[in-house]
This record gives sequence, structure tokens and C-alpha cells, in this order.
Amino acid sequence: MRRIADLYPGEAKTDAKDAAVIADAARTMPHTLRSLELTDEMTAELTVLVGFDQDLAAEATRTSNRIRGLLTQFHPSLERILGPRLDHPAVTWLLERHGSPAALHKAGRRKLVEVIRPRAPRMAQKLIDDVFDALDEQTVIVPGTGTLDVVIPSLARSLAAVHEQRRALET
Repeated sequence: MRRIADLYPGEAKTDAKDAAVIADAARTMPHTLRSLELTDEMTAELTVLVGFDQDLAAEATRTSNRIRGLLTQFHPSLERILGPRLDHPAVTWLLERHGSPAALHKAGRRKLVEVIRPRAPRMAQKLIDDVFDALDEQTVIVPGTGTLDVVIPSLARSLAAVHEQRRALET
């Protein structure tokens, strides 16, 4: 397939280009492709693994949406910063240890940058600056915000565990 792909213009290797090369090869040079025979055992194993990965993906989405919903309910500006980054291990680690606006304030900007830097060297300073800017935006304390200290860290641990399970499946 690599030699066939060399016949096509462009240096970039993309899934779309690969699909086009394979489809064109199947159409014009069917003798260059060989059929892949899967045994019943291989099919069963792949079915189980794919099903498990789909379950984990759904669980990650559910947990992530729950965290985002809680942050939106109690601190919308914080959700705008952390919500889109929930897949990053540094963000889940931060929420596991400092799950509420009060806990983030209490930890302090300098300390959070220090502890996040090993997990996110390039984005640590910007992430924490954005978090503290978001914390400063909201002047009203919504009733029930204190419960985030219990719920958010638990959900963040669950999300981190699901992400770890998905990474383990890749190997």
C-alpha cells in the first residue's frame, strides 16, 4: 500500500488520503489487495473490547457532562475554563484535589502552578491564570457551592479512572 500511496500527489499522510488510495487500488488493481480472514475467536475478542471501550467512552461523557453541569450551575465562568479541558489529566487532577471555587482560592495561584506544572508544563501558568480570572469574575456565591468540595473531586476521580482504563485498552 505504501508504494501505491507514493503514486498519489502530496506528502501528508491522512486517513482521508489513505481511504482514497485503498478505494482506488481496490477499483483499479484488485490483485494488490488481499482479503483479511478473521477467526471467530478474533471477532469475539474485538467485539468484547470495542463494546467495553464504547461503555467507557459513554461513562466518560456522562461524568464529564455531570461535572460541567455542576460547574455551570454554581460557577459558569469556571466551567468555561475547565469544562473544555476535562480530558486533560492536569485538569482532572486539579479538580480531584480542589473541587470548589473556595478550595481553589485557598490553595493559591503560586501553589497551584507549582503542583500543576509537572502534569502540564506548557499550559500550567495559563491554566491557573485563567482559573483565577474566572474566579474573580463571579462576585456572587451561589447557595450550595460548598457541596462541590465533596461531589466534584469524586466525579473527577471517576473521570480520571475511566480515562486510565481507556488508555490501558489501547495497549
